[in-house]
Amino acid sequence: MKGIKIRGVGRGVPGNIVTNQDLERIVETSDAWITSRTGIQSRHFCAGEETFSSITAAAARRALESAGVEPEEIGACIVATLSGDTLVPSAACMLQRALGLPMDIPCFDLGAACTGFLFGLHTMECLLNASPRKYGLVVGAENLSRLINWEDRGTCILFGDGAGAAVVECREGWPSISAVMGCCGNDGLLRVPGPEAGGRSLISMEGTKVFKFAVEVVPWCVDQALKQSGKTVEDVDFFVFHQANARIIDLAVRKYRIPPEKYYKNIQDYGNTSAASIPLVLSELREQGKVGPGSRVLLVGFGGGLTWGGCLIEFA
Repeated sequence: MKGIKIRGVGRGVPGNIVTNQDLERIVETSDAWITSRTGIQSRHFCAGEETFSSITAAAARRALESAGVEPEEIGACIVATLSGDTLVPSAACMLQRALGLPMDIPCFDLGAACTGFLFGLHTMECLLNASPRKYGLVVGAENLSRLINWEDRGTCILFGDGAGAAVVECREGWPSISAVMGCCGNDGLLRVPGPEAGGRSLISMEGTKVFKFAVEVVPWCVDQALKQSGKTVEDVDFFVFHQANARIIDLAVRKYRIPPEKYYKNIQDYGNTSAASIPLVLSELREQGKVGPGSRVLLVGFGGGLTWGGCLIEFA
């Protein structure tokens, strides 16, 4: 079996920034309360001409440019999202048209909430093993601001919009990303109702229980990904955790004694962007020169479903 590596990354983020102080004027909350409990200071919301589709296309174009790969070289396109503009056509099909990707390749959306990008990477590795083309496009994108319940002060402060993309390359002799994944059907802890609900599809979440779930599942994902890859914590150049809550990341960092130069938080600037979270971090790390050719990165995600996953992937 052939393995994949990251060839290029990119991001698309709305210019409209909503700070904690802005939220103080909308709901009963405070900057101090939000920051102390989540680490979030601001988030980006789509507005005007900046839409889910536009930020998704922007992230994908930048990833292609970063990779030095032309659209016609792409062998599959996956968009991980729970908040696309339409259920049909899929966000991936619309991205195929926007970018001019080949018409003889699979393009589809993947719904695994905040773990979606990781599920997408594993799925792409499988697809490219059977494709005549060696490059794939994996995007995590969300427009969660339109799903926020402004009457729920516990969740309305958490979420933001954004998109991150990665172009991966598949080659014989490259290691598998050693993906570990899991799910447990639960429609009570974290839920966005579908059309059958008869009303607006708004996010509802039992924050304390989701926090407990995350604290338990993150170490499992780290341990299993390392075990499957045959690596140790010391073999990893960088750890990228889903940006849901700064305290969850801090607990993992302390447990594995990860030095400051090996992990990164941007939740203070973006909030929880669900499937976009991990690729947004990857894009910023690459831009800042903290990862590059040969870097080995361990990714961990968790979210609604409930879903969780981890993998160890390298930059080509």
